[in-house]
Amino acid sequence: MHKHSITLPPDAHILVVKLAGIGDLLLATPALHALRESYPRAQIDLLVTPDSAGLLDGWNIIDHIIVLDKYLFDHLQQIFTQPRNLLRLLPIWRILRKGHYDAVLLPNHLTLAFGRLKYQLLAFATGARWRAGLDNGHGWFLNVHVKDEGFGAMHEAEYNMAVAEAVGATVRNKHLIVPINDEERRKAWQLVYGNDSNAQGQPHPIIAMHPGSGGYSTARRWSPEKFAQLADTLYADVGGQLLLVGGSEEAELHQHIMNMMHSGMPVRSLAGKGNIKVAAAVLELADLFIGNDSALMHLATAVDT
Repeated sequence: MHKHSITLPPDAHILVVKLAGIGDLLLATPALHALRESYPRAQIDLLVTPDSAGLLDGWNIIDHIIVLDKYLFDHLQQIFTQPRNLLRLLPIWRILRKGHYDAVLLPNHLTLAFGRLKYQLLAFATGARWRAGLDNGHGWFLNVHVKDEGFGAMHEAEYNMAVAEAVGATVRNKHLIVPINDEERRKAWQLVYGNDSNAQGQPHPIIAMHPGSGGYSTARRWSPEKFAQLADTLYADVGGQLLLVGGSEEAELHQHIMNMMHSGMPVRSLAGKGNIKVAAAVLELADLFIGNDSALMHLATAVDT
């Protein structure tokens, strides 16, 4: 039985599979929120990668976060060269079976052949009656289909919401969401203001700049020279201070930009300081965010910077 939309029982068990990075998981938060609003009594679980697992910790929308290291089998050859890794999938298989899922949602593009195989195995491993997801012509294993027009035809957040709507969810709020607790905000304040309890004593505006990007998207990066020139221009126009944000692997890039700046703008590198949710809280304190297409750009959107 194949459908374009269904309605689930009020107490349905739902698994959302989002084996992606932090930015892509953030883009799924409006869809996840819509599922919870539409099915307040449902059990909603999320299957994610280790890289993004901590992003939604403590969010009451999700009942359980299940972690799968998809990179154990990122290429077909790994099955033959590292067959013992198959044993590491047994606990995940048991968890999926014990979930007694009514529906599994796959808001992912079925682009690569081996990636499609992984999603097929995961979908059938759940034993769910309904398998809903994006279909670009390779979704034979789905029985609730959302047409995939390809990358860029719709915003990725819209694709996620379309899959949620296909199982009966109503989307009322399209805002990205990152749950931040008081301790994470305290750590962010310490990074930005130190022991100064008076934010007005610091130079403003606070400009957060992320000159890096994900490892798979270095082509999206603006040149370091242009980031340095922009910082100097902003300082001449509005003053303030500059916070260079990003992972520890970007510390050298930050130093390169600081060395190229010619103005007297106060500048610090926060590379690798705090986890991703502390980084979100830092961006929440900023007046302006400038960066490449990356997870931090989506975090800045989520905290309204």
